[in-house]
Amino acid sequence: MISLDDIRSAATVIAPHVVRTPLLPFGPGWLKPESLQPIGAFKLRGALNALARLENRANGVVAYSSGNHAQAVAFAARLHGVPAAIVMPSNTPAVKIEATKALGAEVFIVGITERVERAEALVAERGAALIPPFDHPDVIAGQGTIGLEILEDLPDVQAVVVPMSGGGLISGVATAIKTLRPDVRVIGAEPALAADIADSLHRGELTRWDPVERAQTAADALRDEPSALTWEHISKLVDDVITVSEEEIFDAMAQLARGARLITEPSGAVAVAAQAKLGGGVAVVSGGNVDPALLVRVLRT
Repeated sequence: MISLDDIRSAATVIAPHVVRTPLLPFGPGWLKPESLQPIGAFKLRGALNALARLENRANGVVAYSSGNHAQAVAFAARLHGVPAAIVMPSNTPAVKIEATKALGAEVFIVGITERVERAEALVAERGAALIPPFDHPDVIAGQGTIGLEILEDLPDVQAVVVPMSGGGLISGVATAIKTLRPDVRVIGAEPALAADIADSLHRGELTRWDPVERAQTAADALRDEPSALTWEHISKLVDDVITVSEEEIFDAMAQLARGARLITEPSGAVAVAAQAKLGGGVAVVSGGNVDPALLVRVLRT
């Protein structure tokens, strides 16, 4: 498991390139709007930390992602002047694919169950370095810097609500918070249609859901599943999980747009939907890279 020192070191590495997002009052609690990052999502933190620590990046980097990690790795690779090849599943929103290409990355579109295999093949072919979306200690440490900032800005925080999928974000945030403030509750938030972590915690062991089943949620950035590494953090550090319906996710998106003036993707609104059920705390708004057509439909309802 990662340590607080890992997270503090990551904070120093990434500080020149990320936005130190503020805490915004909203409803019963606060928002941590990571949608305001240069690539529109928290993923930039982990990608910057991981790429900066690579000993050999001369042959470029490879990543697989449903969109936000793709943009983060492309951004970090461009910053360091190395090529990036990104493998993305065919159900990725077009807005995320185009944004990744615009950052200079080479993009490969594959079936939803083929991205890891294709990425590993590219690594072997090119001698490149793989930067996974969550299953890496440097990535987790980078995401954990969010937890440090929350505690610095709101020392009396009682609960932090974090969206979960692969688990890198909540693993890092929970490590920072539980190390410094064990009394603060760390609550995971999941779409009910992809609630494999909630199921796992209920059973007391890591439970796998069919990827086609998880793909039913509109929260495209939350369709992944935890690794052994992130599950170790989650099972030890996360206090509870709140699941939310698709309707609750869309309602949170609309409330954020109208009440907080924040544009969020479905995945970015999941923690806010869970926060409403919890009745307080800080909700991490993980991303804002929403398909424009979907946003229009949400705001019209």
